[in-house]
Amino acid sequence: MHSTVPPLDPTQYYQNRCDAVRAMAAPYPNAYKVTHSLLDFHSKFGHLQRGEKAAEESRVAGRVMAIRTHGKLSFYTIQSGEGELQVMLDKAQYRAANFETVSTSLRRGDIVGVQGIPTRTAPRNFKLPGELSIIPAELTLLAPCLHMLPAHSGLKDAETRYRKRYLDLISNSSTRALFHTRCQVLNFVRTFLASKGFLEVETPMMNLIPGGAAAKPFVTHLNELNLDLYMRIAPELYLKSLIIGGFERVFEMGKQFRNEGIDVTHNPEFTTCEAYWAYADYEDMMRMTEEMLGELVKRLNNGSYKLHYHRNGREKEPVEIDFEPPFARVEYIPALEAAVQVPFPADLSSPEAFAFLSALCRKHNIVASVPTAAKMLDKLLDHFVQSRCVRPSFILHHPQLLSPLAKPHRSLSGLSERFELIVAGTELCNAYTELNDPFLQKQLFAGQVEDRERGDDEALLPDQAFVEALEHGLPPTAGWGLGLDRLVMLLADQQTIKEVLLFPLMKPN
Repeated sequence: MHSTVPPLDPTQYYQNRCDAVRAMAAPYPNAYKVTHSLLDFHSKFGHLQRGEKAAEESRVAGRVMAIRTHGKLSFYTIQSGEGELQVMLDKAQYRAANFETVSTSLRRGDIVGVQGIPTRTAPRNFKLPGELSIIPAELTLLAPCLHMLPAHSGLKDAETRYRKRYLDLISNSSTRALFHTRCQVLNFVRTFLASKGFLEVETPMMNLIPGGAAAKPFVTHLNELNLDLYMRIAPELYLKSLIIGGFERVFEMGKQFRNEGIDVTHNPEFTTCEAYWAYADYEDMMRMTEEMLGELVKRLNNGSYKLHYHRNGREKEPVEIDFEPPFARVEYIPALEAAVQVPFPADLSSPEAFAFLSALCRKHNIVASVPTAAKMLDKLLDHFVQSRCVRPSFILHHPQLLSPLAKPHRSLSGLSERFELIVAGTELCNAYTELNDPFLQKQLFAGQVEDRERGDDEALLPDQAFVEALEHGLPPTAGWGLGLDRLVMLLADQQTIKEVLLFPLMKPN
């Protein structure tokens, strides 16, 4: 801060700043015409040599992040987007009449507009190249900051960072870089699918029946029709109806809402991409997944398939994860049998299988949220198999009772043509050859009703409108869902989903 400005009591900073701003003339102008972003400024004038000035003036804008004085000169570091620039305030080269006001009133955090001459400073140490700067002829306060910003070392407290993301973005360049990475990931997935002939579509966010996934929905109310609706848990059934209607390849990127727990990989509101491909099966989807994710990792990782990831944030050394295709393939039931050293019943929907699974869970202190065969199998897989998959691994051929929307396997009785992609112990993708037999779909919906009667409020509700659509003919189709938030976590080496959501859900203070 300027040596000419008396230090303010931090506890009184806000009130003093409010008083000072109220006394200013027009501290909130409507617009400011800039000629260069800060990144463009560096690109255009970066060639300037030490002590050299550009021939024309430039107009830039940004937030003041640092203020320091050196003799008769004042230096400001301004930041905007991913660019930074030094402003060298020199009274001898300042044309506007507000020099005294500017030189005494600007504070760290203020947003300013700067009109002046680009230059590169000429430090006394001739070994130094000098810093690209702008010498203002006029400085304009565009929006004063009334609060003290966090220290120059950045904002560290995670709770504050999530609740006041704007403050996190102001203070931490690493956070801004993370969300640039997120944007790159989403754009890559969208562009990749479009290049494969997939049409991007939009489906409703509010549904009469929450279908397409096993999850507990949020309920909302439509006043006009006095009707309860459900926030969507997945767009699957709508997207398959579009395949029935004649689109052969469709995808949707968007929000899903599930009234479930909040932990390091779950947020009630999250982003997915779902794609449906007529005349393809789950094997085609596996190959496309390998190609997509392999190319994405190479794009973000300087041409390498390998990235490094700290699984829980506590390891000193990260694990190396290799995305070079082909990925590992792990059979669901054989992998469980190998882990527990016990053969599983052939018919997993039988009462004998239920008793077997119950005993197995008790033996290993595994507790399912609801005592159904599906929930117990899911918990066993997570404990014995999924948590141990570090490299990209397709877990294949889930039991049919876990997959009420998937097509039964063409040769493996009781199993489905389904895979989940697991990386570093976390599910990234879920996909299957879609069930297109309306008679079997009715039967499997009935099984879901029975699970609801046993207390599983995440089981699917029967959707007669979808069954009627199936009765018009769904061609052989492969469906696929990708958790985009978890993918960004992996690619950016983040261990909690809150880090990759700009505004994660937070419990009120």
